[in-house]
Amino acid sequence: MVKIDRRIVPVGRLDMYTSGAIILTDDGDFVYKVTHPKHEITKTYTVTLIGKVNNEDVQKLRDGVIIDNYKTKPADVKILKIDEVKNISRLEIRIHEGKNRQVRKMCEAINKKVIALHRSKIGNIGVKDLKIGEWRYLSLKEVSSIIKDL
Repeated sequence: MVKIDRRIVPVGRLDMYTSGAIILTDDGDFVYKVTHPKHEITKTYTVTLIGKVNNEDVQKLRDGVIIDNYKTKPADVKILKIDEVKNISRLEIRIHEGKNRQVRKMCEAINKKVIALHRSKIGNIGVKDLKIGEWRYLSLKEVSSIIKDL
């Protein structure tokens, strides 16, 4: 729980089955700058899928897939691990859109079921050093790194 003396709102959202980075702020202009797709702020996800992902699957995600009658923008996708014994694959997916449950739906579009999803970064700000439930203030340098070109 974050206890501060002013009203704060989340910058974007995570569904209840997704862990990871979320920024809270009291600055509506900052929310707009980070969440509006025209600003192309990258969100980085680590996704674990059932089954073996192949190069064709990765290329489809890179090219954009149809979800909810909409073609996603190209994603930056990297295979992190394929475990044939456990029958899982782990990918890093970087997108700058933020459609509802987008990464999950993108994976469904290549016929893969997500079993774990973690947003590791928003822009250049990551959560690598934080435990689940921990929070910290962003530095001015971090805030500037997100909105520097906007």
